[in-house]
Amino acid sequence: MQRMSISEVDGDAYKAVLGLQKYVNSGTVGVRLRAIVDIRASQINHCAWCLDMHVAEARGAGAPQRQIDLIAAWREAPAFFDDRERAALALTEQVTLISEQGVSDDVWAQVRAVFSEQETLELLMTIAAINVWNRMNVAVRADLPEQPVVSG
Repeated sequence: MQRMSISEVDGDAYKAVLGLQKYVNSGTVGVRLRAIVDIRASQINHCAWCLDMHVAEARGAGAPQRQIDLIAAWREAPAFFDDRERAALALTEQVTLISEQGVSDDVWAQVRAVFSEQETLELLMTIAAINVWNRMNVAVRADLPEQPVVSG
């Protein structure tokens, strides 16, 4: 059962995070890659609400269902993920689990080999944003909607 609705308690709190999301959505990283990143962080954080949303978003952005199904095991399925996706997933895991080891120089170099400096910033902001949404939704036990909500 949902504990609270953040937007109903204080719409400004919700709007603050929405502002970050609007910045992320306006970037050049692309909807499909953002959805893949959002799915991986949401898997790690056990956020059903965000998984529901971003799986639908990934499908809508043209990600094959098999690729979506394999996101949790992307290292064991390298043929299903290109260099940018693998770099983004590695960074997503390390930023999401930052207290375990931080972000390694190897992962940073992998990201910088395939993303411009601006794209790297946008990717970092994407990961930061989904982690905020995950933490909010998991903490309040956000109820799943009848149909997936797709961001935009």
